[in-house]
Amino acid sequence: MFGLANPDRFARFTRPLVPVLWGAAVVLLIVGTWLAFTAPEDYQQGDTVRIMFVHVPAASVGLMIYGALGVSSFFALVFRHPLADAAARAAALPGAAYTLLALVTGSLWGKPMWGAWWVWGDARLMSELILLLFYIGYMALRASIDDEAKAARAAAVLGLVGLINLPIVKFSVDWWNTLHQPASLIRSDGPSLAEGMLAPLLVMMGAYLAFFLAVWITAIRTEIVRRRVLSIRARKALEA
Repeated sequence: MFGLANPDRFARFTRPLVPVLWGAAVVLLIVGTWLAFTAPEDYQQGDTVRIMFVHVPAASVGLMIYGALGVSSFFALVFRHPLADAAARAAALPGAAYTLLALVTGSLWGKPMWGAWWVWGDARLMSELILLLFYIGYMALRASIDDEAKAARAAAVLGLVGLINLPIVKFSVDWWNTLHQPASLIRSDGPSLAEGMLAPLLVMMGAYLAFFLAVWITAIRTEIVRRRVLSIRARKALEA
């Protein structure tokens, strides 16, 4: 695995992987959407429950993406590896998009269920909003510093700090009394969802994950090329 830290090896290994991931994402999304619309209605929520098939995968994968960003930031900061920095940078935008989607769909789901679009005192909602702010802060910090090396170090520190929020997001419904429902997928006693709802949810999560991996790897490969071009230009400028 550590051999892939070499940009050339990474590029060669991922070249055939990218189209496979894009294809898997499209197929899983089509199948998951069909299963979501054919799943039975909830006896309490009716058709509103179908928002779950967008909201839960977006929230879960958004959390995973920040984990990837944080781990990449650690390797970039400690080992000064450019590929790790590229991986962290490439994860920020899709992670922010997933988290924003989770917040928007959660609000749409919360209105008919709770009678409110947003509840400021809810621990899950607030920790998810803080996660989005960490994503935005990471991207804004990188964009605000002209020196790429300094920007990478500063953003890596922020990325590591943001890891503190991940367990808060995950366990907020267990640690505090909130309006948000408890975990129904990852539980010590197994998922509490009915089989008709579990299957489309898992397929949609697979689709969201495959789509992120396709976008992430493509963005890392693009970043590698961008840095090589900048390096060549800088060398030519020195020679001139």
